[in-house]
Amino acid sequence: MIKRVTAIVLATGAVAVALAGCGSSDDSSSDANGLRKGATSASTPTGTTSATGAAPTTAAAAPTTTKTTASYPSLGPASSTTCGEFKKLDSTEEKELIEKVLAENPGSEFEGSPNVALGTAKLVCLAPTYADTPVAVAAGIVAKDK
Repeated sequence: MIKRVTAIVLATGAVAVALAGCGSSDDSSSDANGLRKGATSASTPTGTTSATGAAPTTAAAAPTTTKTTASYPSLGPASSTTCGEFKKLDSTEEKELIEKVLAENPGSEFEGSPNVALGTAKLVCLAPTYADTPVAVAAGIVAKDK
């Protein structure tokens, strides 16, 4: 229960940070400069954000660790991909991996909702405690092995 609450809090914080980063840092708009008294014409942006993707890898050849395989022997190759490995994929590869995970696990609560499964996986895998946990288990697509 506490792990789930922690994951929800971390996910909410991640969404808040992501939304804060979506704002424009361009100070050249006439609305902002026109409202300031004594604003100079040579303003510089306070910060810039850049989105750089991780090095390309293939979702089909997603590596698995022996720790993951030993802890969750019933998972298929895509489902065995850890959150740490999932975070290194680009958005297209993440989507492909989640679709493969859903195909390997028919009847999950995310069946028919790959976008919800993808969003959940992205948020849950932000927590460092899930780095070695399979993305399918961390996102709740499959039940944890006891």
